Amino acid sequence: MRIKEVIVVEGYHDKQAIDAAVTADCLISGGSAVNETFLRTVERAAKERGVIIFTDPDYAGERIRRIVSRRVPGCKHAFLPREEATAKDGDIGIENAKPDSIRRALDAVRTDWTGVEPEFSWQEMTEYGLTAHPRAAARRQYIGDKLGIGYGNAKTLWKKLNMLGVSREEFEQVYQEIEPSFQLQGGERRT
Repeated sequence: MRIKEVIVVEGYHDKQAIDAAVTADCLISGGSAVNETFLRTVERAAKERGVIIFTDPDYAGERIRRIVSRRVPGCKHAFLPREEATAKDGDIGIENAKPDSIRRALDAVRTDWTGVEPEFSWQEMTEYGLTAHPRAAARRQYIGDKLGIGYGNAKTLWKKLNMLGVSREEFEQVYQEIEPSFQLQGGERRT
């Protein structure tokens, strides 16, 4: 599998994991200290070939994703579920993922949509039990993994749903899958 876009990763070992899975060029951020020179390089790559941001499914990775996507609009995003990026010792990173997991994530990239009318309102986050609900974090994890947009707190998930162009139909399909497994005590659902 050959990737046209340049892939932004955090470290050298992440690049090695990408190289083991696909043929692609990578830009290495060098960790969470993203500097101006790196951002200018990403801007240039975006103009020439496009960019896929593929960072670790942890706080530092999400921080890098936010910094780069704010600076370089129109980036594509690849996400790995946390379980697929976690080593036996608990280390979280793209470098821990199997090549098949990396290929699946790259097959499911999403484009950052800017300037579009939001599909989801903040009120819906509460109505769907994605905030202010005893199982809200587990629901967000499941939805983020199934939609291929990664985990986030309620505000982050809400922004990702709208920013990455998740359709109402796509969301509803995944939401219906989780409902039976997230019932409250006594079989009563709270949405």
